[in-house]
Amino acid sequence: MTSVIPSVSEESGRVEGGHRPDSSPSSRLGMTIAIVGAALLLAVVVAASWRRPSESIATYKVAPSHFTRLVTAEGTLKAVNSTPITAPHDVPQAMKVAWIADDGAVVKKDEVVVRFDPTQFETELIGGNEDRATAANKLTRSDSEASTTRSNLQRDAHQADSELAAARRFKFDDAEIFSRYERIESETDQQLAAEKKQHAQEVLGVRETLSKTDRDLLAIEDRKAGLRIRTAEQGLKALEIVAPHDGILVLTRDWRGEIPRVGATLWQGSPIGEIPDLKAMKAELFVLEADAAGLAVGQKALVSLEARPGVKYSGKVTQVDKLARPRMRNVPVQYFGVTVTLDRTDPKVMKPGTRVRGVLELENLANAFTIPRQAMFEKDGKKIVYRKRGEKFDPVAITISSSTAGRVVVTKGIAAGDELALVDPNSKKDEG
Repeated sequence: MTSVIPSVSEESGRVEGGHRPDSSPSSRLGMTIAIVGAALLLAVVVAASWRRPSESIATYKVAPSHFTRLVTAEGTLKAVNSTPITAPHDVPQAMKVAWIADDGAVVKKDEVVVRFDPTQFETELIGGNEDRATAANKLTRSDSEASTTRSNLQRDAHQADSELAAARRFKFDDAEIFSRYERIESETDQQLAAEKKQHAQEVLGVRETLSKTDRDLLAIEDRKAGLRIRTAEQGLKALEIVAPHDGILVLTRDWRGEIPRVGATLWQGSPIGEIPDLKAMKAELFVLEADAAGLAVGQKALVSLEARPGVKYSGKVTQVDKLARPRMRNVPVQYFGVTVTLDRTDPKVMKPGTRVRGVLELENLANAFTIPRQAMFEKDGKKIVYRKRGEKFDPVAITISSSTAGRVVVTKGIAAGDELALVDPNSKKDEG
C-alpha cells in the first residue's frame, strides 16, 4: 500500500495529496484572542516587576526625640584626701629600700613603714672622715713647709741687707788710694747685695701667695669631706619612715604598674605611698581619645565597682586632663584622664585602688532631631540628606552637632515630619 505524503507549495500555498488549511473567520478570531491575552499577561508581569523608585526606597520619618550620648571608661578609686609618704627630701642621693610594709597594711601612728639600707651611708661617713683627716694632714705639712721657706727667705734677705750695708760702709771710691779694679769690685758688691735683697723679698712674697693658695685648696678638700660627712649623717638619721597617723598604707604604682619593693632605689622626694582618708573617695577614669569629644567638668557620671557591678554611685566630673596620654608604655592608644568626685562613699566596700567602671553623660538633649547615620550622605564636601517630595527625593544640606555610633543630631536642614531616604536614591536608579 502506497502512502501519500502531502507537500506544500511555497508559491500557491496548495496542499498536494492532502487538504487546504482551515481559513474560516472563527479560526482567525481565536488566534487574535490568544495573542491579545498573551500581551495582557506580559503587561501584568512587567507591571508587577516594575515599581516607582519612591516606593522601593526605605525612609525614616523625622520626629523630635530625647538624645543622650554616653561613654564608658575604666579606672580605679582614690581617696580625696590622703597623706603622702615620700623618700626623705633632705638626703641628696639615692636610698635603697631594705624593708617596706605590705601594700594595704593597717598601720598605726609612728609605726615604721619603710626602712632603708645604711651600708652606703656608713661607707660615705668613713670615707668623709678619712678625707677630712687627709686634708688636715696636708694643711699641717703645707703650713710647716711654708714656715720653713719663709724663715729661709727672711734669713737670705737679712744677710743680703747686711752685705749691702757693709758694702756701703766700706767704699773704695778714692781713685788715689784704690786701684780701678778695687773700685769696680766694690760697686759690683753693692749692686749684687741690693739685688740679692730684692730677690729674697720678691721670692718671699711669691711663696706667701703660693702658701695661701695651697691653704685655700686644702680648705676646699676639707669642705668636700665635710659635705660627705654631713650627707652620710643625714642619710643615717633618715633610715626609717614612720606613719604620720593611723590608717591603711597604699603604695604608689609607677608607670609600669609596679609598687616599691625591697632593693628598689629611691631619690629624694620620690613617692612611696599614701595613707588615705577613707571617708571620701573619688574615681580616676581613663576615656579613649576617640570618645572624648565634648568631655568637660561638671558632667554627670555613674560609677560601679568591678566587684559589685549592680550598685551604681552617682558623681560629677571635677577634672579633665588637658592632653591625652598612653596608659601603658609602647602602646600608642591615647586616653584622657578624668576625675569623678562621688556624691557618697561607702567605706565598707570602697578601698583605694579598687577597679571601677564609669559611664559619663556627655550630652543630654530634649526635643532633638536625630536621624540614623545611614540617612546622612556626603556630596561635594557637604553633609546632605535626601528628603522625599512627592515621588522624588531632593538633596538637602544639613548641619550636625554631635553623633553616636548609630545616630546623628541635626541642628539645621530638616523639620519634623520630613521623610528621609535611608539609601542613596541615585544609586537605586543606577542599579535599576
